[in-house]
Amino acid sequence: MMTLDRLQRAVGMLRPHELRLRHDACPLCRFAWQVRLRDEEMGVRCPRCGASAVTQSLVDVLQQLPLNLAQVSAYELSAQGPLVKYLRRRCRSVLLSEFFPGVEAGQWLDGVRCEDVQALTHADASFGLCTSTEVFEHVEDDAAGFREIHRVLRPGGWFVFTVPLDLAKATVERTVLENGVRRNLLPPEYHADRYRGAQVFCYRNYGADIVDRLRTAGFASAEIRRPRAQLFGHARAVVCAQKSLGKV
Repeated sequence: MMTLDRLQRAVGMLRPHELRLRHDACPLCRFAWQVRLRDEEMGVRCPRCGASAVTQSLVDVLQQLPLNLAQVSAYELSAQGPLVKYLRRRCRSVLLSEFFPGVEAGQWLDGVRCEDVQALTHADASFGLCTSTEVFEHVEDDAAGFREIHRVLRPGGWFVFTVPLDLAKATVERTVLENGVRRNLLPPEYHADRYRGAQVFCYRNYGADIVDRLRTAGFASAEIRRPRAQLFGHARAVVCAQKSLGKV
């Protein structure tokens, strides 16, 4: 059922001349219809659970992997939203976190655990699955973040996530750090963060070579997969990386 808050957000997103309805089942809740409130990926939503085209793409790909979620301990790098609800319904256990500047990693703020993906406080081999949506373009040292995700995954564990991707290009670093000071190579780019109601700095624009970064971080395999659903042409490519079965 659509909550008042979700209804208000939908009305705020709506462009009446771009409104469309399509018979296409949501991977998260199996509702039979999709609505396009505006002609962009965040404007494509499941009317029942509110999942965007990005979240639906991730779950669609996740369902294609050789994973029995009922036996999986999952770690999601957010604390709310349709993906969180989906994982809580399907997985054996789910740990959630957010990054809060100024809050020590492993501490709690308003009931939410704080973690910095560049230096996680979790023990080695803690999870069978790690997920995130639109996180790593905002991580200063993404190589450290990828290594940390690899560390906390169990042998054979999966890392399934989305970032804005331009598959026709190589990754472009938008900024460098010099003596601890950020120097922009390109005009600053910020993305909206609905959880904190803020604009978050974007460090890079990823290309297809993101899979090379994941292999360098230790993953045995890494690939970019397409969801089965089209979602009004806004289906998102999803990055999947697996830890070696023999590596702890």
